[in-house]
Amino acid sequence: MRRFYLIGFLILLCFDTFTQVGFKIGAIHTAPPGFDWAWVQRLLIEKWIYFAILGYLGVFVTYLTLLRHAPVGPVHAASHLEVVTTSVASVLLLGEKLTYIQILGGALIVAGVLVLAIGSPTKREGISSA
Repeated sequence: MRRFYLIGFLILLCFDTFTQVGFKIGAIHTAPPGFDWAWVQRLLIEKWIYFAILGYLGVFVTYLTLLRHAPVGPVHAASHLEVVTTSVASVLLLGEKLTYIQILGGALIVAGVLVLAIGSPTKREGISSA
């Protein structure tokens, strides 16, 4: 069952990261946001916006599947790891820079998820499925 959780969390992170990076690239390609018809037209033809929307569908299905089988705490916490993975992907793919405080924040997020994952009960310890 742990392999299922690990694979599920990795798939969730991949979809989440892809979605956020897709929106970033889409935002770059449709800039500046003018909130006018020309900007809306740029949004409608930007392929990365559609990729990001498809990514959200993948996130939704993966998240619901994990919630059905895993404890809520770690699933919810793992869904927030996308902040860290998106930051790393943005550095690698988009040339963005991270400050030391952002790196510290990312480390704290990872530590918090690990604490929740280690401290959460399993089904054998009292969680029953409906």
